[in-house]
Amino acid sequence: MQRNLRMKKELQMFAQSPPHGVLCWANGGDITQLSAQILGGEGTPYEGGIFKLEIQIPDRYPFEPPKVKFLTPIYHPNIDSGGRICLDTLKMPPKGAWKPCLNVSTVLTSVQLLMAEPNPEDPLMTEISNEFQYNKTTYLQTAREWTRRHTIENITQTTESMAATTDQSSVSSDSVKSLNDKGKDFKRTRPPQPMEDLTNKKLKL
Repeated sequence: MQRNLRMKKELQMFAQSPPHGVLCWANGGDITQLSAQILGGEGTPYEGGIFKLEIQIPDRYPFEPPKVKFLTPIYHPNIDSGGRICLDTLKMPPKGAWKPCLNVSTVLTSVQLLMAEPNPEDPLMTEISNEFQYNKTTYLQTAREWTRRHTIENITQTTESMAATTDQSSVSSDSVKSLNDKGKDFKRTRPPQPMEDLTNKKLKL
């Protein structure tokens, strides 16, 4: 099956060279049910936090985008209280920008970039979007408080649990260490862009 072959290759690439600040692995060996973690970027209100996500790989993957949602609460204009994410790379054309040449790594890198650069013009949470645009100080204070409450206070327990339960064939020890460092060496640089759609903007076809 094309989906399974594709996912085996993607997970192998993830283990060998994961994007900076991102981890992804299969749950119990099921390559269609993935877990991921994204480290909040330096200089953002999510700095120092580890955010958990779940990823479901549909039967038609890569011709249909993966279904991704946050498990960790996050205060963000483009992510709602149920963890749903408003991102073009997670939608099929014509409204979205998904293409079969994209992959889970690309998607998670796009989510990481969206965390650092919200798109208030296409919000899921209107009130947070308005706050982001017109009362930035309050938005930043609330986002930092959510990060502290939901991630940083439990960061040691989270990373130790992941290290103990994760299949090390799927996640490298160096990758786990990078998250255990709690972002001390995390530099908020724009990640490599293998595709044009690593922002929340649509591709020009």
